[in-house]
Amino acid sequence: MSKWFLMLTVNAMCNLYSNTIPADAMRKLFDVPAERDMLGNAEPLPAIFPKHMAPVVRKNKDGDRELVPLSWGFRTTKKSKKTDAIIQPNAWNNARDDKVRSSGLWKGSFEKRRCLVPASSFCEAKGRNPATYHWFALTGDESRPPFAFAGMWQVSRYETKEGSERAETFTVITTTANEIVKPIHPQRMPVILKPETYDQWINGSADEAFKLLHPFVADQMRIIRTGEGERSDPVG
Repeated sequence: MSKWFLMLTVNAMCNLYSNTIPADAMRKLFDVPAERDMLGNAEPLPAIFPKHMAPVVRKNKDGDRELVPLSWGFRTTKKSKKTDAIIQPNAWNNARDDKVRSSGLWKGSFEKRRCLVPASSFCEAKGRNPATYHWFALTGDESRPPFAFAGMWQVSRYETKEGSERAETFTVITTTANEIVKPIHPQRMPVILKPETYDQWINGSADEAFKLLHPFVADQMRIIRTGEGERSDPVG
């Protein structure tokens, strides 16, 4: 694993989460019929990193919800500052809530291509050499109650050393950190949506969706795992 990737994982957020939700539970939670589940034989994903494939709930061309695997992080072409040569593309895996209506990278997707990103926990790292990883989940009767991040998707078109490429990608929107996340990551946390707002997020106007971009209630969250080498969340 590259030094750059390790630095990205430690310093930025949200760059690591898990989705260990069974496919049938995702279909039920997000109201997706079996015939629009495109995941195939989905396996539990205890550690999802940028550029990894992960399940997303979005509207298809007919306006119906579908469950599809997309790649995490909007891609853009990147060139070396020293040589101007094309290098590995950027993967923009987070979008700030205060930029989604103004930035050219986010605006079109926020208006037209919002999605739900199923998750069972997410991780924030604190410190370096070694970093301590803190896994956050929701409170509830289950060990990892399922939830969804507020997300957006697009077809990314970009250049690589091998030529032009395209990929269906998604990003997770972040907001101000709440009181449980703030001691670990003082500034930001992913936007977690409540089930009763899923339809508003996917089908509402841009104004209606924007109202949902705020920190999740801290006392409805908990830290479930902490450790220096805990870069995946065990299933169960």
